[in-house]
Amino acid sequence: MHELRFGLTAPAQCSYLAPQQEQLVFLLPEQPLDAALYQQLLQLNFRRSGEQVYTPHCPACRACHSVRISHTDFKASRGQRRMLNKAARAGWHYKLRDAISTDYFALFSAYISHKHADSSMFPPTRPQLDAMLGCSWLKVRYLEQYYQQQLVAVSIVDETADAYSAVYTFFHPDVSAFSPGLLAILYLLQCAAQQQKNWLYLGYQIDECRKMAYKAAFLPQQRFIQGEWHSFG
Repeated sequence: MHELRFGLTAPAQCSYLAPQQEQLVFLLPEQPLDAALYQQLLQLNFRRSGEQVYTPHCPACRACHSVRISHTDFKASRGQRRMLNKAARAGWHYKLRDAISTDYFALFSAYISHKHADSSMFPPTRPQLDAMLGCSWLKVRYLEQYYQQQLVAVSIVDETADAYSAVYTFFHPDVSAFSPGLLAILYLLQCAAQQQKNWLYLGYQIDECRKMAYKAAFLPQQRFIQGEWHSFG
């Protein structure tokens, strides 16, 4: 990895753990960045948001641990197999696309308004979604989920030679009983096996944050803790 220049954001209230202050180290703009370099940064606890690459660097907290899963090691639980079978019986199906197939904004708006009406993401805007969907230096793919021939969920997925990285999933509130976010992970693990990717990255796990508890159910997994990857499960 060649020499890179980073910045540090000012302290702000953490979005996940209210008592904590959050700071991020971010790659300064106008530096060469491509999928190969990003793959190395993924291995060092970094994530992408729009065009920006960052990692938590908080003053008094180290709760954010990047999570990754190897499809060769992963074993679906009984509950996860039931979830897959329930969706299959209902005619649920998936398409991993190289390009955006339709306007996702209505689906995104319904999701944010239902799920995150009390957060900084509300009210949803089209520029907000556009910033999430694209990246000029990386191949971004779009996992679409369909129920009764209707598009009901979309996952934004980064692709490198070695991995898929799940960036964000949004879905229609009416199908929440099918757990589209969990189905997306299970399907992406199948895709990783088919495309011979070593890893599926799930973003950060914060054990004290209830909204992130679902990630701990995918085992075995690795977490990046104090500069090293540790195995769990």
